[in-house]
Amino acid sequence: MTKSIALLGVGLMGLPMARRLLAAGHDLTVWNRDRAKAEVLAAEGAHVADTPADAVRAASHVITMLTEGTVVKKVLFESGVAEALHSGVAVIDMSSIRPSQARDHATRLAKQGVAHLDAPVSGGTKGAEAGTLAIMVGGDQTVFDSASAVFEPLGRAIRVGPSGSGQLAKLANQAIVGIAIGAVAEATLLVSEGGGDLDAFRAALSGGFADSTILQLHGQRMQTDDFAPRGRASVQLKDLDNILLEAEEFGIRLPLVTAVRDRFARLVGPLAGADLDHSALYLELLDLNNRTGR
Repeated sequence: MTKSIALLGVGLMGLPMARRLLAAGHDLTVWNRDRAKAEVLAAEGAHVADTPADAVRAASHVITMLTEGTVVKKVLFESGVAEALHSGVAVIDMSSIRPSQARDHATRLAKQGVAHLDAPVSGGTKGAEAGTLAIMVGGDQTVFDSASAVFEPLGRAIRVGPSGSGQLAKLANQAIVGIAIGAVAEATLLVSEGGGDLDAFRAALSGGFADSTILQLHGQRMQTDDFAPRGRASVQLKDLDNILLEAEEFGIRLPLVTAVRDRFARLVGPLAGADLDHSALYLELLDLNNRTGR
């Protein structure tokens, strides 16, 4: 069923997602702080709005795909969006933010009859382009069911619980991703230092317990020094910081997350790798070992 969708945020992830929605036949209006990034979609059938409030006025579903929680809050509640939404609209926040922020946004919107789902994604730009994103959704089951046509072109959506649960699942996902990138970086360096063939190494592990998308995809990037951003290191660090904030609230310790967080902080800060792909953690490892990187 065709929907009238507003997409706020046309960045690395938002752009391919917009194209998937257009290809599925949805009526799409887009807004981005840098209008030039949104304008490229006009030739593909999207309407380009001057303001986020203008973008949402006629929408049945509003997708936000923004950098972090304070930006989502500012766009929703300080730019006229909330006032422009009519009762019955569903806001689907596909940004990665803190669960407490998602619950707060849901509560505030509910007071004016607007539904809310927190629906962060995993799969990077390749998943966004292919429509194979893993979408972790928190919120009401009825609202989730009504948004199935919106999710379908983007990937596989699974409701994991009430409001905030999607964001908590995404943080757990990012814990696994960050730790796995660290492990793949160390394994890659170990094999490389021993004179092993890295292509053959990954092929040998294919199908075994240690195999993963991160091993195959990010391991290839580490081998070929390809750190063009698909998932930025700065975003990975933000997610790891949020994981540790949640852990602190729960009164639990996550030593592996803490260790890999400190390594990403070093990559983003002293090594100036904020805008590199998160697989560039390999460069931090090379620097730590006084080996030559990019």
